[in-house]
Amino acid sequence: MAEVRVPILMYHSVAGGPSEATRALSVAPEAFATQMGLVAGLGMTPLTTAELAERWRDGRPLPPRPVLITFDDGYEGVHRHALPVLARHGFAATLFVSTGWLRGPHDTGGGPDTMLDWAQVRELAAAGVEIGGHSHSHPQLDQVDDDALRTELTRCQDVVTVELGARPTSFAYPYGYSDRRVREEVRATGYTQALAVGNALAARRQGPYALHRVTVRRGTGAEEFERLLSGRAIARTFVRDRALTKGYALVRRARQVRRKATRIRV
Repeated sequence: MAEVRVPILMYHSVAGGPSEATRALSVAPEAFATQMGLVAGLGMTPLTTAELAERWRDGRPLPPRPVLITFDDGYEGVHRHALPVLARHGFAATLFVSTGWLRGPHDTGGGPDTMLDWAQVRELAAAGVEIGGHSHSHPQLDQVDDDALRTELTRCQDVVTVELGARPTSFAYPYGYSDRRVREEVRATGYTQALAVGNALAARRQGPYALHRVTVRRGTGAEEFERLLSGRAIARTFVRDRALTKGYALVRRARQVRRKATRIRV
């Protein structure tokens, strides 16, 4: 039997006038509504991140044409623009929050646009949106030391638990970056599944802590969006992104080597 491959859509901001910092990865409200209409028209079944992972762990069959709709960071437009569309279609979704960026008592600043407040997050949760973790201050987790990594993960989990009364079980890596150390710590913290980026369809063989997603951005048209849902021509769509990612990965590895050498000398 052919392996089931699931499109996990990665959104960020949904806004008519996004900030310059979020523009490339934002989606206009009208475009988001059109995209969700396409999901409905294709007869796809949106799941939460937790539900997909649970079904793959238990071996239960997936519904026809599964898809995940996910949002990173916690932008206010997810409540203002995305929630009414999701509710109209009865779609499940997952929101991964950077708890230090959200407006309210835990706000440490740094959010690149207008962020959700906790009352809005609670409304999203009450509407059936799964709330997952996305760290506290949104660093590159594979670039921080062990203590900082643990603090980012536990602080995020604790804040969500206090504000919502339930511990988050799903996690998304900021910037999509992780390594074995990060994945092991995410698991040890109590998250039972985690999403990367990868710009490829998700598959069970990737493991519960490295599931791939595809990026939806402001320039994603209807035809390209349908290709993302079907898995067609994804490699060609993101060829420039992958080249940039590989180049940046070399820079990041060089920085890690320099840091390790500095620690040894000290």
